[in-house]
Amino acid sequence: MRVVIAKDYEDMSQRAARIVAGQIYLKPNSVLGLATGSTPISMYKDLIRVHKEVGLDFSEVITFNLDEYLGLPISDEQSYYYYMFQNFFNHVNIKKENIYIPNGIMDDVELECKNYDDKIQKKGGIDLQVLGIGTNGHIGFNEPDIKFEATTHKVKLDDETINANARFFSTIEEVPRFAISMGIKTIMHAKKIILLASGENKAEVIFRALFEGITPEVPASILQLHQDVTVIVEENAAQLLKPKLYHS
Repeated sequence: MRVVIAKDYEDMSQRAARIVAGQIYLKPNSVLGLATGSTPISMYKDLIRVHKEVGLDFSEVITFNLDEYLGLPISDEQSYYYYMFQNFFNHVNIKKENIYIPNGIMDDVELECKNYDDKIQKKGGIDLQVLGIGTNGHIGFNEPDIKFEATTHKVKLDDETINANARFFSTIEEVPRFAISMGIKTIMHAKKIILLASGENKAEVIFRALFEGITPEVPASILQLHQDVTVIVEENAAQLLKPKLYHS
C-alpha cells in the first residue's frame, strides 16, 4: 500500500487524475471502476481538462460505477446515473454503450446484482478502481459489518450514511434507504485501487482503515490485503497519519 499526502483537495484530485489518465494511456481499453459523491468531483474535472487540452481518449474506455440508489430513476438529479453524466460522461468522448451503472429501478434486484458482476467479468475485470471512504469506513455502499465475501448486492444504508448524504437532498426524508453496491469481493478483485480521502472529518476513519486491524466494522480496512492500493489523502484528513508514517 502506498500512501500519498496531498497538500489540499485540488492536489489530491490532480494526483488521482494523473493516475487514471496514465492507466488510459497505457491501456486505452481500460476498465475503470468509478465513484460518486463530493470527493471525486475535481478529479473528474481534471480528467475533462486533460481530455480537452491534451486529447486524452476515452473512446475505448469501459466504466462500471460502484453503486446506485434504489428507487431513483436515471432522470432524478440525485441518482448516480445523473451525477456521472453531468459531472463527467457528457464532457468526454466515452461511448454510452461502454458505461455501466446499476439500475436502481429494476423489479428483480438480485438478478440485476448478479448480471452486474457477470458483466464485469465478461469485460475482463476492473483494471483501476477509484474509491472514496465514508465517515463510518464504508467503501461503495458497503456499510460496517458487511461480509467481506459479498459481491454486488442490495444494501440497507446506515443512519450515518443517510445523514451524511442528506446534504444533497432537500430533506433527510428524501434520502433513499437502500442501494445497489459492488461488494467487497468485487472491489478487491480490481487489479489496482485508488482510495481518496479529504476533510478533517475523515481523519479518524482513514487512520483506522490503514493502521488498525482488518475488521468488517471498518470495511475499508480490507484494502490492507490488496496487492496494489494507492491512498491519496489531503492534509486535513492526514492529521493522524503523519506521526505513523514518519516514524515507521
